[in-house]
Amino acid sequence: MRELDTDRFLADLHALRRIGAYRSGVHRPTYSAEDMEARRWLVAELSAIGLDAAMDGIGSVFGRQRTGGPCLLVGSHLETQNHAGWLDGALGVVAGLALARAGLAVDVVAFADEEGHYGSFLGSRSAIGLLEEAEIDRARNRYHGTPLRDALAAAGLAGVPRQRLDPARYRGFLELHVEQGTQLESAGHRVGVVTGIVAIWQYRIVIEGMQDHAGGTTMAERKDAGLTAVRLLARVDREFPMLCGPRTVWTCGRIALEPGAPSIIPGRAEVLFQMRDLDVEVLRRMETCLERIVQEMNRTERTRTTLEAMSRSQPTPCDPALQDALAAAAERHAPGQWQRLPSGGGHDAQYMARVMPSAMLFAPSIGGISHHWSEDTKEEDLVLALRVLADAAAAVLAR
Repeated sequence: MRELDTDRFLADLHALRRIGAYRSGVHRPTYSAEDMEARRWLVAELSAIGLDAAMDGIGSVFGRQRTGGPCLLVGSHLETQNHAGWLDGALGVVAGLALARAGLAVDVVAFADEEGHYGSFLGSRSAIGLLEEAEIDRARNRYHGTPLRDALAAAGLAGVPRQRLDPARYRGFLELHVEQGTQLESAGHRVGVVTGIVAIWQYRIVIEGMQDHAGGTTMAERKDAGLTAVRLLARVDREFPMLCGPRTVWTCGRIALEPGAPSIIPGRAEVLFQMRDLDVEVLRRMETCLERIVQEMNRTERTRTTLEAMSRSQPTPCDPALQDALAAAAERHAPGQWQRLPSGGGHDAQYMARVMPSAMLFAPSIGGISHHWSEDTKEEDLVLALRVLADAAAAVLAR
């Protein structure tokens, strides 16, 4: 391995930061003009260092070594959440670019739509054969409803083949990412070796009441779907702490009331709710609790509540051997300043783990902030994480 060019690594991160710049962060939604500019920038940079680089039909960028292998696959994604941070995704891609520049036998990838503007991990699922054409036909943008086929056509990707990874080529997949939490910062640590990626269980809760006049309907007569939603969520927040694990989280991401006017009693409420943990047994007992709360609300309220499980993903443990390589490198470069920890967010690594050994490395997030334009990490911590990743990658490739 040649010397890492850490100045170029930081310069590349800042170059990407300027594409779709929003305040101190980035607004680069999937298949937007800014997103496609970033992908073209990456293709050019990969080609310039001698990799075979191309963008496939779903928008993922692949940079492949011209030698046969074995290789490591290193990367993440380039699109962002709306008005979000400059490091989420981009850090992992630019780290792969830096490792390839240093002469390591790595292929570099930027998967499309990890952030889910049009679906769920479109690029990484496509790369392992888990994205059907029928799903592409159905998919629409969750914010403005544009069909995915139209977005692909506008991006110049209509008719371009999608690429399938060959797992036999790789010793594994590595993804460098910002933590998106406060564990590292709170502990005074600078590097995190990820033990696994949590399962996410998502639900839709629909409450049917009776739309009525806010002035003419007495409190005793009301069938207020909005108040039932509030009371249900208050019970969840009261009872879940007695059942959860040390890193369990739950979130009500959306409450939609119909018709949504101040002078009309809501006749319908829709709640989108999720919970996350590495331990499926913890999630099962919380789900049982949620089902019981809904049952009891239907007994005590004048409304009718239904619970629909939208998705139940499985936790993804990181590969033990790759974890150990990252841990050994972390101890060499940051003795006593690193720890093992789970990932509370979903990542492309969870799909790569289905076909090859996969692991992740975290750099600390200042204040734990992510999915917001103020997301940030100290540059010295970014460089340290890159050095740890490169050291571990070299060790794995030397086996």
